[in-house]
Amino acid sequence: MSGIQPNTVEHWAATRPDAIAFIEGDRRLTWAELDDAANRVAHGLAARGVVAGDIVVVRTQIRIEWPILSEAISKLGCSLLGLNWRLTPTETQYVLSNSGATVVACDDEDPAALTPAFSGLPIKLAVSIGKQAPGFVTFDDLLRASAEPPLFGRGRPPLILYTSGTTGLPKGVVSVLQPGVQIDARTNEYLADVAQTRRGQPGGVSLLTLPLHHGAGPSQIWGAIQLGNPTVLMRRFDPEGALRLIDRHRVSNWVGVPTMYKRLAALPRAVLDGCDVSSIRSLSVGAAPVPYELKKWIIGYFGEGCLGEGYGATEVGMISFLPPDMQEKKPGSSGLPHKHVEISIRDAAGCELPRNQSGEIWIRTPVTIRSYLNAKPLAPDTLDADGFFRVGDVGKLDDDGYLFITDRAKDMIIAGGVNIYPAEIEAAILRHPDVQDVAVIGIPDDEFGEQVKAFCELKPGHRASESAIIDFCREHLASYKRPKSLSIVDELPRNTMGKLLKRELREPYWKGRERNV
Repeated sequence: MSGIQPNTVEHWAATRPDAIAFIEGDRRLTWAELDDAANRVAHGLAARGVVAGDIVVVRTQIRIEWPILSEAISKLGCSLLGLNWRLTPTETQYVLSNSGATVVACDDEDPAALTPAFSGLPIKLAVSIGKQAPGFVTFDDLLRASAEPPLFGRGRPPLILYTSGTTGLPKGVVSVLQPGVQIDARTNEYLADVAQTRRGQPGGVSLLTLPLHHGAGPSQIWGAIQLGNPTVLMRRFDPEGALRLIDRHRVSNWVGVPTMYKRLAALPRAVLDGCDVSSIRSLSVGAAPVPYELKKWIIGYFGEGCLGEGYGATEVGMISFLPPDMQEKKPGSSGLPHKHVEISIRDAAGCELPRNQSGEIWIRTPVTIRSYLNAKPLAPDTLDADGFFRVGDVGKLDDDGYLFITDRAKDMIIAGGVNIYPAEIEAAILRHPDVQDVAVIGIPDDEFGEQVKAFCELKPGHRASESAIIDFCREHLASYKRPKSLSIVDELPRNTMGKLLKRELREPYWKGRERNV
């Protein structure tokens, strides 16, 4: 066991080979089977030219092949780029080009439809899971490789995630936590504090319903591996199905977004009462504002002492946490900052504001990025000289140091816990030959928190229907980014400098509401 790191797949395969590691539907993987499959896939990738340092794109839904690929990538010393499986070929091509990725693994229904995304790029290997397609090697082909000699990873591979800003073009964020890189004491203490809030214990069972192209999904998988706990994977979230999985597998830990909990709360009483959820010890909610009434329902159904709320950003990591015992004492709060996290509330001029005054939130953590992937160092209006990052939210700190988020400085829309960037949608709509200008905002949605609405100004003398413009978006935008409604207006509101005044478009929809997000 000389090459085996503690609390890794290889460790559990050696010490508890027959214990279950992952469950998806009727499929099971023991630790020994997971390690064997990862060795096979790693050798299969290496035989086809994949080498240490390559960036491997994993574009899949939640499925049992993901942890196999993750472990294989770790064994080879590659980086894992988690990509949203709903992105169009055009959107995918941008990420591939910008990142310099050379390997793609996907589970698309029609992998061949993704082929245009590879055009002109140095993609050395494309892997399809489940379906065969010209130019793709199947995942089963990789599994046919020998598992010998055994390879050893260092735990989680370096993770790359793409996030967008107000420019609308996605940017790659490389985790500063690279395997083998010495981590200083402050960073270790910060990570330990964040890990403590996940409240996982050896012997627990996790349910994964969060996508694997965001930070939370991979973190949940890797956290369970570190504890040697099984993870139940749910490919597509279904509220009744989730409760039945909790009941059947005695799930103790689950992380969801508000939309998921809202769907649970909407189930018939007979369904809710028919599932035993007493095994739950830790629930987390985040990624979007959580209404206090919803929190009260969660606590009422799952029990006291379970619910925690986390707040974080891809560029800075986890920022704050509100524990179960403070949910009703600090309603509306996102909690206290983690150890070694500093929060600065500033006015428009960048000056620090006193407690209980709302302003832009700037954050400094031990894992704050200095630049995006293959990009220049961040400018002072995003990352200041002291290392504080402007996260784009508006909020305040109360007298006890608890953070309250009230609005967003950036125009980002959050629907069902997914970040949607108006500038990207506006750029797509502006390609329509009849559209002169466009503004995209988020409006209230009882189920998803927000939904996308567009306002279009047509070119003089041009005509286009609202439905035709929405249809036009199909080839340029993933389904979750497309406007759910669109209004054609004579003129969009602007200031004297010609800048769009989105607040005037938002105001009628958000008027009288507690928060503007």
